Amino acid sequence: MNKKLNNYLADEKPYEKVLKNGAESLSDTEALAVILRTGYKDIDVLTLARDVLKKAGGSLIGIHDLTIEELTKIKGIGKVKAIELKCIAELSIRMSSLEKHTGFTASSSSVIAERYMERMRHLNVEKVYALFLDSKLQLIKEVIVSSGTVNSSYLPEREILSCALKADAVNMVLLHNHPSGDPTPSRSDISSTLSIAKAGELIGIKLLDHIVIGDKKYISIKDMDLF
Repeated sequence: MNKKLNNYLADEKPYEKVLKNGAESLSDTEALAVILRTGYKDIDVLTLARDVLKKAGGSLIGIHDLTIEELTKIKGIGKVKAIELKCIAELSIRMSSLEKHTGFTASSSSVIAERYMERMRHLNVEKVYALFLDSKLQLIKEVIVSSGTVNSSYLPEREILSCALKADAVNMVLLHNHPSGDPTPSRSDISSTLSIAKAGELIGIKLLDHIVIGDKKYISIKDMDLF
């Protein structure tokens, strides 16, 4: 029988717990059960939530790394629920790294990496972000300028500089991720960085850094004294 959350006793209901003690009182399983809403045939919703967590390696963040195809292999998870789970996981990543543009100052590689780490370390393909800054290093605009494959991306020099000019930027920072989790920059990463830095100087826009994001670690090409 398909059990909904409303079928549980009051002291077992995640909804009741939220109303009484706040959402923070829920376990990961209970919070996931609220999102799933219903179970499947002889699987109640809390059991289904446990099955999803198990598939995700016991961690909510693991849902972000599962594909829709992998999620639908869980008994009771169809395409709609799989898409909902992926969207919730994506929102959690965005919320964890969300910060108002106003007031964000790109003062160091560590500050920048901290801001973008959670957003980028889970990506399955390489993406290049360009941050356009004013003279006080405050963020004017961020743009995803390239989305590549699992193993590579490219730095579109013309597009980056064109976007920088349109944003009236004085400085800029590049970031990209390595899905492997190893942030060691490739020769291509370094040579492209040097090329963009030189081109930027010609039009009065300084490339301050190029940061490579790995899994909970990063490398600043600037800190490597390569440009």
